[in-house]
Amino acid sequence: MDTIVVSALALVRDRRMLMVTARDRDVLYLPGGKLEPGETAAEALVRESREEVGVELDPTTVAELFTVVTQAHGEPEGRQVAMTVFAAELAGTSPEPAPAAEVGAVHWVTSVDADRCPPAGVATLERLHGLDLVD
Repeated sequence: MDTIVVSALALVRDRRMLMVTARDRDVLYLPGGKLEPGETAAEALVRESREEVGVELDPTTVAELFTVVTQAHGEPEGRQVAMTVFAAELAGTSPEPAPAAEVGAVHWVTSVDADRCPPAGVATLERLHGLDLVD
């Protein structure tokens, strides 16, 4: 089975990270998604952030943090996701994060919300908590 390759945004404010839920679902996930053909991971991050939460990222602040490789949520056992997590700041003219596309709601979460996350989200919250960036 091919690994699912995705980029995700770790937007942290006041020791909380932005996560989203899809319409009519309770599972929290990071804004982001699959790379399109010919697209870099950073380009996918910028596009997916715009599509899912309506924000414009300041390209000078986009920085790769780490990659999480784990069981892909909702996929057959053994199918992995490789999620490259990026830090970034919003551009000065960007609106605040808001639901767009398939996103039903935005949430500012801490590590105590990990029980609502798929494996990649749990791993990301654990890493960011370990780096003392989120509570």
